[in-house]
Amino acid sequence: MKSLKKTKSDLNKKFQKVIETPDSFDFFVAIHDFIKHIELNPSLLGRLSHRVKINKELNIPNKYAFLKQIYQGLEDINIRSNVDLGHTRYLVVKELRQIQNGEFSESNTFWRKRELSRKSANLVYGRLEA
Repeated sequence: MKSLKKTKSDLNKKFQKVIETPDSFDFFVAIHDFIKHIELNPSLLGRLSHRVKINKELNIPNKYAFLKQIYQGLEDINIRSNVDLGHTRYLVVKELRQIQNGEFSESNTFWRKRELSRKSANLVYGRLEA
């Protein structure tokens, strides 16, 4: 099992990539990698619990859920199967695919909210570092 120090160091690297990546599809890939690191480390994931008062006050569960949609969408983007992902997940994949294809439009939810995504990642990171 990785030490907490190594886990936090890796988290910092993933977060720095989110902050430094310019607005592009690569930005969403950086968010994916950041969330994946959190999801794979229960010690980090536990700090984002909706049961913690400060998390509720900062609306961390909803901000994390939005970032997790990006993570799940990028996971789903490469799936080629007949499995029904559901309407919401299909919409996420559709919008992320548009960004991947260089179709940047303010009507695209994820493109329009890219700065919100960056701020949400910053808040989530702040809670994990606290």
